[in-house]
Amino acid sequence: MAGEEAPLGALNLTEYAPAGARTVDCYRRIRKIGEGTYGEVFEAVDIITGERAALKKIKLDDGKEGFPRQILREIKLLKKLDHENIIRLKEIVVSPGSAHGTGGSDNNQMYRGDIYMVFEYMDHDLKKVLHHSIASQVKVYMGQLLEGLHYCHVNNVLHRDIKGANLLISGGKLLKLADFGLARPFTREGTLTNHVITLWYRPPELLLGATNYAEAVDIWSVGCIFAEFLLKKPLFPGRTEQDQLSKIFELCGSPNEENWPGVSKLPLYKTMVIHPATPTKRRLRDMLQNFDYHAVDLIERMLILNPTKRISAEDALDAPYFIN
Repeated sequence: MAGEEAPLGALNLTEYAPAGARTVDCYRRIRKIGEGTYGEVFEAVDIITGERAALKKIKLDDGKEGFPRQILREIKLLKKLDHENIIRLKEIVVSPGSAHGTGGSDNNQMYRGDIYMVFEYMDHDLKKVLHHSIASQVKVYMGQLLEGLHYCHVNNVLHRDIKGANLLISGGKLLKLADFGLARPFTREGTLTNHVITLWYRPPELLLGATNYAEAVDIWSVGCIFAEFLLKKPLFPGRTEQDQLSKIFELCGSPNEENWPGVSKLPLYKTMVIHPATPTKRRLRDMLQNFDYHAVDLIERMLILNPTKRISAEDALDAPYFIN
């Protein structure tokens, strides 16, 4: 769970930056560009190579002898993943005061203080262009998003937080998946928390309490992003989980055992699904009828209530939308 601490010894920082070899002083900070749960993010320049980088500062709590488990998982996953459409973790550096041990039992104090994840620098996130992109740009961005996601899924990794702010753009044409803090390796038989994915991009199965899920949760988020590109506004801007489900059902139809076998057995089905006298019908295509037919068809296949029926990232890349 977010906020858990891993023992200091669970992260071998020497794999990334040997003590005394690279500290944050190797970088000159230019400006602060963001702030997250575990610290600030800075644009910086490597004073030796001149390359720009993004420094993500991880502040360790002085009262705890541990490393945030969420960050530990992110580091391990990014070390495993290597793809042009996935953000690259260049190295780990530490603040000068925490880069040297003093010998003996004090070696356990070695990495107390600030730790920085050093990423390749990207110009901005997709959120800044999501409502201003032309059709040709949308096709490029969607193709790259699906390429990166397909690579993750082939390697049995779920991203679990696809949204505009976590998709980075460089040079106006290169997109990379970033922020793997909620990402997890997965198996078909395993159970995972459903308290993931930002609300507007969260699929109905998670909103209904599913804990056994797979690649389809990411595909739903991609479908929401795709529709947002076309509409120039969020597709399902729910205020609460109940409101989110209502907005989904208004466009995608009411769930039942016919269109989604097993839905009634999901933990929150009885409390979250309101049964109207007249069940709502699917009208997503009607709402998007003024847009490119092939784009709408692909969105339709991504935003199917039943996760087992959603298109995969691999098959999406072969859709007519990317051929024409």
